[in-house]
Amino acid sequence: SPPAVLLLLSLLGLAAAGKLLVVPADGSHWLSMREVLDILRQRGHEVVVVAPEVTLHIKPSKNFVMKMYSVPFTQEELEKAFKAFFRGSFEEGWILKRLLKMHKGIKTLTDCWVTSCEQLLQNKELIRYLEESKFDAILTDPVATCGLILAEHLSLPSVYFLRGVPCGLDLDARLCPSPPSYIPRSFSDLTDRMTFLQRVKNLLFDIPNIFLCDFAFEPYSKLASEFLQREVTVQDLLRKGSVWLLRSEFVLEYPRPLMPNIIPIGGVNCAHKELPQ
Repeated sequence: SPPAVLLLLSLLGLAAAGKLLVVPADGSHWLSMREVLDILRQRGHEVVVVAPEVTLHIKPSKNFVMKMYSVPFTQEELEKAFKAFFRGSFEEGWILKRLLKMHKGIKTLTDCWVTSCEQLLQNKELIRYLEESKFDAILTDPVATCGLILAEHLSLPSVYFLRGVPCGLDLDARLCPSPPSYIPRSFSDLTDRMTFLQRVKNLLFDIPNIFLCDFAFEPYSKLASEFLQREVTVQDLLRKGSVWLLRSEFVLEYPRPLMPNIIPIGGVNCAHKELPQ
C-alpha cells in the first residue's frame, strides 16, 4: 500500500524494525489508522497502542500490544457524546443554528476526551511503562491531543495522522498559508473563486473559529501545562510535529501550499464499514 510505504520511509525506514507508540483518536479516525498499523506490524515493527477501556472501535489485536487505562464514563455515555457531535456536524439550515449545534456537540465530546486524557496522565504505572519502553517515535492523531502531550513528555519525534483539527488549528501549526481571500471556510458554501463581497463573507466565517478553538482546546492547554510543569498551548505542541500524514484527497481539496514534511495520503479513509449508524 503506498500510504504504508510512505509512512515507513518517513518514520522508521526500511532498514531496521522500530518500536512505535500509538495514541489514536476513536471513531472513524481509528478505522483508517488501524490499516496502517497492521501493515507496520507485518513489516516487523513493534506497535504499542494506548487507549481507554471504553471506546467505540479501538479493540485489542494480535498485530499490536494494547495498553489500556480506566475512565469514569460508560460506553453509553461515550456513544451519546459521539452522536451529539455528529448531529451538530451534519445539521442543515440556518448557519447560526448549525454553529450552535456544532459548538454543543464538540463541547460534549471534548469533555469525554479531556477526562480520558486526565486519567491517562494520572496513571503513574502506565506513564512509567511508557518512559521505560524507549520508543523510537509516536504516531498520533492530533484530535487526540493527549498524544501531543506524551510526545513532548517522552521527547519523541511525532508523526501526525490526520484529516484535520477542529477550527483549523492545524493550519496555523503547519505554517502553511491559508488566507480567507482564497481558501473557503467551512459552512461558507464558497469556492476558491470569489468576488470581493464573497471574500468578505468568507472572512466573517473565519471569526467563530477563534472562539471555537478557545473553548475546545483550552482544557488541553491547561492539562498539558500542569503535566509538563510549564506554560504551554496545544498550538505550541502541534508545531513540533516531525511528519504530517494528511488524509486529504487532493481532488476534493482547494489548492494550497504544503511544507516539505507534509505528505498527502488521501485514499486511506475509513477502509472498514464500521461507522455508527
